[in-house]
Amino acid sequence: MNEIFDPLNLLLMGLAVFILFRLRSVLGKRTGNERPPFDPYSKPEQKPGDQVNGGDQDNVIPMPGQTQQQPEQMEQPSADGDVVIDKVAPEGSALNSALKQILSVDRSFEPEPFLEGARAAYEMIVMAFADGDKKALKNLLSREVYEGFVAAIDDREKRGETVDSTFIGIDKAEIVEAALKDATAQVTVKIHSQMISATRDKDGEVVDGDPAKVSEVVDIWTFARDTSSRDPNWKLVATESAE
Repeated sequence: MNEIFDPLNLLLMGLAVFILFRLRSVLGKRTGNERPPFDPYSKPEQKPGDQVNGGDQDNVIPMPGQTQQQPEQMEQPSADGDVVIDKVAPEGSALNSALKQILSVDRSFEPEPFLEGARAAYEMIVMAFADGDKKALKNLLSREVYEGFVAAIDDREKRGETVDSTFIGIDKAEIVEAALKDATAQVTVKIHSQMISATRDKDGEVVDGDPAKVSEVVDIWTFARDTSSRDPNWKLVATESAE
């Protein structure tokens, strides 16, 4: 029994108590409210107000309505909304009236930010189509337009053709038509752009376009959004060439 009081044993016991005390002071006590361990393979925690639509949103172009608004915010009209629209379309014109109808159901709608988004979407869609990037196209197009683009890409690939395309820039983009059909807002934009484009066959020979020439392209694209939906994104629903 006297071995318990051996000086070496006493020293070891003291050292153990000291280490236990230090660990407790560093790690603290468990209270039951600790955050769970971080799992690098788990989905990110959903925060209140985060949009949930199940899709890949990496390539969605920010456009009017992108920020989720509370119902009370949407009910408050913008004092400058009508004035802004009068600058874009002559007061009393059909376009002016249609844009104000859209504004009446979507108070976040502003022509200039909308055009900025449309310009960015145009470049992304044109280049994704040239590259055959179906994933990039999916969240920017309506189902009908997406199916048409995919069919064209598939036909091109079956023929062994590839597209070399360089986007130079957009000279001008303007809203030329608008409509509110039930709850769906539609805005048509006329876009003047410049690009270099050439289609090559499986042997690398140019069968369309010119790889050394800058071409001027004029397109008329229509974007739409369901204003009654919580989804704030506009999608391309129709395309046509002005030429």
